[in-house]
Amino acid sequence: MKALFLNCSLKTSETASNTDALYKEAEAIFQQEGIESENIRLADYKIAYGVSDDEGHGDEWPAIFEKVKAADILIVGTPLWLGEKSSIATLAIERLYGGSSLTNEKGQSLYYNKVGGVVITGNEDGAKHAAASILYGFSHIGITVPPNVDAYWVGEAGPGDSYIEANGQKNDFSTGHAKTMAYNLIHFARNFNENPIPAKGNTME
Repeated sequence: MKALFLNCSLKTSETASNTDALYKEAEAIFQQEGIESENIRLADYKIAYGVSDDEGHGDEWPAIFEKVKAADILIVGTPLWLGEKSSIATLAIERLYGGSSLTNEKGQSLYYNKVGGVVITGNEDGAKHAAASILYGFSHIGITVPPNVDAYWVGEAGPGDSYIEANGQKNDFSTGHAKTMAYNLIHFARNFNENPIPAKGNTME
């Protein structure tokens, strides 16, 4: 089984990501449970605006989308800016939506039998708002959202240290949510692997 983490930091992989640091709490559990995990920093790629699976003209989303299609678990990670998910996270959700008309061999959305979660970091309010936006997007296109799959860290209100500088890994609330997210995603993904959603009544024909 495979887990894919789409890190929607505005920084490229040359710079440390607080969102990535929190995700590693879940990634460690995936590894312990034999789940293959891949981490993609979307800022490293040229991803076109649009709502299709391939916008052409050098768009690098199609290669990422192939990894999405192969994944059993999909997690979107985002920093908070002005109480919102990042612009790259919005772009990722739009591009995922662009593939929602594609179907599996049963005629269902190709996102059926995948499970999704979200990781959020910042030093300001907005984590629950951003999580609600991303997780609703998942559910709308066919990705199943298990309970308690939003792991986040926002520190104290107002300007201050971010997750890494503040030793957020010592925060029991945030690391505990990352642990719960990982195990719940694994449980549901394994269930769907053995008992996929029946096609009756929910094909796109």
